[in-house]
Amino acid sequence: MKAILFGATGMVGQGVLRECLRDDGVERVLAIGRRPSGQAHPKLRELVRPDMFDVNGIDAELQGYDACFFCLGVSSAGMSEAEYTRLTHDLTLRWANALAKVNPAMTFLYVSGAGTGGKAMWARVKGRTEAELLALFPSAYMVRLGALVPAHGEVSRTPWVRIATVIARPLIPLVRAIAPDVLIGTEELGRAMIRAARGGAPNRLLEMRDLHALASAH
Repeated sequence: MKAILFGATGMVGQGVLRECLRDDGVERVLAIGRRPSGQAHPKLRELVRPDMFDVNGIDAELQGYDACFFCLGVSSAGMSEAEYTRLTHDLTLRWANALAKVNPAMTFLYVSGAGTGGKAMWARVKGRTEAELLALFPSAYMVRLGALVPAHGEVSRTPWVRIATVIARPLIPLVRAIAPDVLIGTEELGRAMIRAARGGAPNRLLEMRDLHALASAH
């Protein structure tokens, strides 16, 4: 499998990239982002786009890939709906349309969020994004991520997430014991997404219980 990865410098993308590089079934990874990932590996190639809204002139670079892991995301905290829509819906669909043009049969995995489709502003924006991606790609999965636990030193680029991760760390064993589907580790998430890309999944909307099932499948 040849995969394109967006958001390799974020906590989600770091975990997915690590698992892609460790997985013998992933032949090549193209990481696309505003800045280099800081990783070096024979399977990894990077395409740095300082303006992530610029998708012009790169069709040849995008051709020949089987899967896309779209791990870019921003917090809606302090944002207007217009700005959050621009950075969440508009940016995602711009790249999705560019990829669908050159790789119409690719599997597209979009990291969304638990609670998507609800009444909150972010949930409505992500719900619209999910619906358009599902209509665009015959093979697409919406990863409705809940709480993510860094397993191998992955670090969020969002300050409040970094703080919350440190504060919550002592509670993780308790939460896993009483509500195991609330949390997922970066390694498990990466493994689940790769398995969905390679072999499909029972549901196109992947809730936390689905991600755990995929991660533990043999």
